[in-house]
Amino acid sequence: MSSLNNRWKSLLLSPVSLWTALFLASTATGLLASGAKASQSSIDASQRVVSVVPQAPVLSANTQATPAVSDRQALSPRLVASAVASDPLVQGAEIQPMLYAADAQEVEPSVLDQVTSVSQLTDVKPTDWAFQALQSLVERYGCIVGYPNKTYRGNRALTRYEFAAGLNACMDRINELIAAGTADLVKKEDLLAVQKLQEEFAAELATLRGRVGALEARTATLEKQQFSTTTKLNGLVWFNLSGAGASRDVTYEGPASGVNDAANGRFFTTRTNGQPTRQVTGSPEPTFSFLTWLTLNTSFSGKDNLVTQLSAGNGISPINQYASAGFFNAFGAPFTDQTAGTVNGRSDVVIHDLFYSFPVGDSIKVTVGPRVNWYRAFDFNRFTFFLTGSGSFDSIGSTQTNAIDRGSGAIVEWNINKQFRFAAAYLGENTEFLPSQFGFNTSSSPTFGLFGGTNTATAELTFSPSSTLNFRFLYNYSRIQAYGGQVGGAIGEPIPYGYVDAGPGFSENGVGGGLKYAYANTFTFNFDWLITPGFGIFGRYGFGNTNLKPIDKAVDVQSFQVGVGFPDLLKKGALGVVTFLMPMDIIRGDRYFAAGAGDGGTMYELEASYFYPLTDNIALVPAFYAIFNANNFDSNPTIFVGNLRAQFSF
Repeated sequence: MSSLNNRWKSLLLSPVSLWTALFLASTATGLLASGAKASQSSIDASQRVVSVVPQAPVLSANTQATPAVSDRQALSPRLVASAVASDPLVQGAEIQPMLYAADAQEVEPSVLDQVTSVSQLTDVKPTDWAFQALQSLVERYGCIVGYPNKTYRGNRALTRYEFAAGLNACMDRINELIAAGTADLVKKEDLLAVQKLQEEFAAELATLRGRVGALEARTATLEKQQFSTTTKLNGLVWFNLSGAGASRDVTYEGPASGVNDAANGRFFTTRTNGQPTRQVTGSPEPTFSFLTWLTLNTSFSGKDNLVTQLSAGNGISPINQYASAGFFNAFGAPFTDQTAGTVNGRSDVVIHDLFYSFPVGDSIKVTVGPRVNWYRAFDFNRFTFFLTGSGSFDSIGSTQTNAIDRGSGAIVEWNINKQFRFAAAYLGENTEFLPSQFGFNTSSSPTFGLFGGTNTATAELTFSPSSTLNFRFLYNYSRIQAYGGQVGGAIGEPIPYGYVDAGPGFSENGVGGGLKYAYANTFTFNFDWLITPGFGIFGRYGFGNTNLKPIDKAVDVQSFQVGVGFPDLLKKGALGVVTFLMPMDIIRGDRYFAAGAGDGGTMYELEASYFYPLTDNIALVPAFYAIFNANNFDSNPTIFVGNLRAQFSF
């Protein structure tokens, strides 16, 4: 070991040996770096298929050819940095900047000065361990340059580009000296030392060549077998343990066929002698169900995103047994305790989202597609985001928007500045859980088309005076198609729940509701305020006016929500939320409700939930709901709902 150390120390005093040895080291470094790149390429290739972070990632960027760099320009750190940045092999890797901002201001490509004495380098001292080597290279060969401010900056990390530039300069200088007949400067002992080093490191270099060859083979295999160079998979999986109960039977409005079949009997309603048909039901049994979303994010430019989201689930939340027609998966139902497809309780795989987003300039994003998710762009609130905040259907957003969950059309989002954001959309109904055989999915049906069936137009302005306070003002216009002469159910917002018809005398025994469609205007205000890092408040208010056609009568409904949030409660990343809300208060037109008006009471809900992250990818979310005056019946007992959600993200 000591003899080897002595050899290296001797090389520091001999410039030819030093640079020749560095050339060998460069070869080894190049092999290692190539292997590292191959290994990184393997990792990147696999990561392009599966992302471990549940978020929409930025994918591979367009690459450019590495620019040609002349011998003189090669010594410019700025040009070297540019070459590194444009090298397709190293794009996406962590690259150390060649110069700090101050350096960039000082250095121009052609002003790196040749020094003739090491003493001209102000930051090189005789006590530096490499002083003698630098002195020899500068004064003996003249192939070391300094920065314009007469500094060498020897403590900076050396890139392969800088090494190549320096080595090339010294080799050119050595060749000039040899050609000029100054061969006495190249000493025999230097060449012998290099020869010995070659012999001693021959085995290591051979091993490195073998490792690189193996890595290249593995990389080629991965590139052939990977799903796509630009697609990443994100996933969300939920397990739901849910229960609901009340002190006595609960009254609801709906057909007799729904008494023992809440999953299929609450999607239309009837009248009996002009009045809504009423039923009673006992308590349901607890359930254990699942829901999963698998999202493929595909990018073609690094800035755009083609989203294909698949969904499957089999949940029928127990509280649905208490629901009036049109209230299914509404009041007190945990949002993730649902079925993804058109048949409740059957775990069909369906396309949940399908759209393409791309930027227009630096501040505008456009989203188009046959199944655009309205909730990705509108009515957001930091305390009611369903993954971490409030978790019931009623609490995660306004109960009065939107008549369309997913639709065909476009959304434009404009980040005007740090304080203002504007979003607008037009969507024709194309919802994955509504069966097309009953007339839904109107945007893809020639009978209705993109503009003739159920559709909505939305505009929202967000004002954020600070990072902790947001105000959102939303307007929504809806055209709602009637089915069986009734308007309501899953596309009933802003009614928002139940079913309306043309009034007493219609919907007798489920025949002839008397309506063709409805027009609606909805106004919603939404805010969240993080007062301290561990405490915040939020709220919503909505008002909707629905005009029933062809009878030209109006139904007016309002709603509100208030709540408090406790970020990082007991653990970093946790969130506790308590919210109180009124999902619907009928101001005018209760006589047109064939289901949903109850006995004139007003329903209220109290919800408490706690998001507790076990790891970065696993969380437990217990939640508790209390529903007062259920189905808008003052005479109904309070219903209690418990839900424990296990949430997995990848």
